[in-house]
This record gives sequence, structure tokens and C-alpha cells, in this order.
Amino acid sequence: MRVVQLLPTLSFGDAIGNDTIALKGAIKEMGYNTEIYTENIDKRLPDGIAKKADKLRDLKKDDILIYHKSTGTDLTFKLDRFKCRIIMVYHNITPPEFFRSYSIPATQLTELGYKGVDFLRDKVDYVMADSAFNKGELVKRGYTCPIDVRPILIKFEDYRQAPDEATVKKFSDGKKNLVFVGRIAPNKKQENVIKAFYCYKKLNPESRLILVGSARGMENYQERLMKYARALGIGDDVIFPGHIKFSEILAYYHVADAFVCMSEHEGFCVPLVEAMFFDIPIIAYDTSAISDTLGGSGVLLDNNDPVFAAEVINRVLTDEKLRESIIEGQRRRLEDFSYERVRDVFAKELKGFIEGRKDSV
Repeated sequence: MRVVQLLPTLSFGDAIGNDTIALKGAIKEMGYNTEIYTENIDKRLPDGIAKKADKLRDLKKDDILIYHKSTGTDLTFKLDRFKCRIIMVYHNITPPEFFRSYSIPATQLTELGYKGVDFLRDKVDYVMADSAFNKGELVKRGYTCPIDVRPILIKFEDYRQAPDEATVKKFSDGKKNLVFVGRIAPNKKQENVIKAFYCYKKLNPESRLILVGSARGMENYQERLMKYARALGIGDDVIFPGHIKFSEILAYYHVADAFVCMSEHEGFCVPLVEAMFFDIPIIAYDTSAISDTLGGSGVLLDNNDPVFAAEVINRVLTDEKLRESIIEGQRRRLEDFSYERVRDVFAKELKGFIEGRKDSV
């Protein structure tokens, strides 16, 4: 029996690509013949890590195809040609409404993504969702197949690499560093982080905001963010590093005093787990899958009022006892995402599916 994975693009360094590669190792450990198939392979990945999707043939009835769903792609509408058992790993899709003012292609892509989700409703046998939020979304869209929640598999040893020394030195100047990590995109609501920082800066002028993430495809949104920061008079203290090396991303985590997330749509949000790993206190707006991922840790905001957020940030950064309590809670939550634990959850769920021990929703 073969257990293969399929996705439109296998990218270097992104959460879904890392999850797919990690699952390949877990499936091998279970003793199954496995490969990754994709239409697009990032050239920075090791040779042989995946095969082209058009090479995926001869799947038998008892084989298993694991399909990663996270975007719009024509590949979704070709799945019914496979007569094997199909598992969907649902990473969620950003609603197109977030993109309408910024990008026609992004809007169309996400619209296609949701059409694909609806198309697969009666074509997949089982779903692994990254979060309870993702599971709930599928149930609302009419899915009745068995659905389990299985967090993204994260290899934490990658974060133990040395950070970029120049970046650490540059931003270790005594200022408080508020950091958010995530692609520059309207659903991430970086403008609301900027608003909160503007209010916080009145409480602590010796501070800066670092918005780590690529703006590829959303350059006009980033330009609006930069203009907004300049209009507020804080342009010099709102940093956009852009597309950077992994060692530089690690450096920003190392210098961060607080992780501030005002995103309005997340299917999981790996940077929250990364912040936990680096013992950075998290302040996050309670939307979508944020509370699922935090699991009672961090500080959840029940509204996105910037003055309120700034007061919370200031309290966290000035009350050492509170800060340590938050970090301790995040450390406990981080244990739930250990590679071994999530790998074992995946193995248990996959084995249960193979043995027919899954009940419909």
C-alpha cells in the first residue's frame, strides 16, 4: 500500500511545505511507501524531495492520497480521477473579501479555492484539519466525512540555528521591539498592529514595530501601510524587513520583546507557536483559529481597539511577574506542539483511517 501526498506547490520555508515534508518522514517511519507530488517545486529544496504531479499514476484502490488544500488550483478538480482513498489536510483558505481592494488575482485565486473546497465535499473520505476553526468551517460547508484536528507538524530544531548577528546587534539598542511575523496581507491586518503601536509609543517613545514578512503580490497593500505609518508620524520606527533569510527571521524573534497579532483570519498561525518557542509574550486579537492555537496561553484581546491593545502591551512589558506568568503558560502550550506528540497524533489518526475506525461527522 502506498501513502502519497499531493499539493500544487511545495515551497521552501513555508508552514505547509514544512508540514508536508515532515509528514513524509512520519509516513516512512510507519513503514509505508511514500512520495510527495507537486506541480511546482521550489528550487531551494533538496533534489529528490518531491516529484512532479503528472508523474503520479497507478494508484490502486487500497492506496491513500493525502491532498493538502490551502489555495485555489485546478489540481483540486482533477482529484476525482484517482480511484484510491483520499484524505484532505485542510489548512484553510483566506476569504476573498480581504483581497478585493488590493488584488484581482488574489481575489480570484481564493474564490477558486473555496469552489475547490465545495467540489471536494463528497469526494474525500477523511479530513485532517489544522484547527477546530478549520473543522468548523468544513462542517458549515456541508462536509459529513470524518474530520479530526491535527496541528501542523513543526521541526523545532530548525529554530535552534544561529540568528543573523548583524540584525541582532542592530536592534539590541535598548528600545522595546514589538514584532509581528506573517506575510504582508490584508487579512493579517498589519494596519491594526500599526495603530496599536502608535498608541503604545505614546506610553513608551523608546520603541519600534517590526513587521516581518514578504509583500510579494501585495506591494500596494504594503505601500498603503507605509504611508499610514508616515502619516501617523511613526514611519521611521515601523520596520518592513521584506523577504529575508531564515537567519534574519530568527534574529527578529531573538530581539522581540512582545509578539503582537491583530490578524482577522488564520487557519492555524505558525508564528504564534514560533513566538512560544522563543519565550516572547503574545498579545493577539481573538479571531478565527487564534484561540485554538494559543490554547489558553498568551493574552487574547476580545476587541481590536488600539488604545486597549497598547495598554495591554505596556502592562505585559512593565509587569515582570505577569510577563513570566504568560511565558510559563506558553511553554506549557508549546509542549502540545512537540514534533513527537504531533507525529504520534498523525500516525494514530492515519492508522485509524486505514483500519476503518473513523466515524462521520
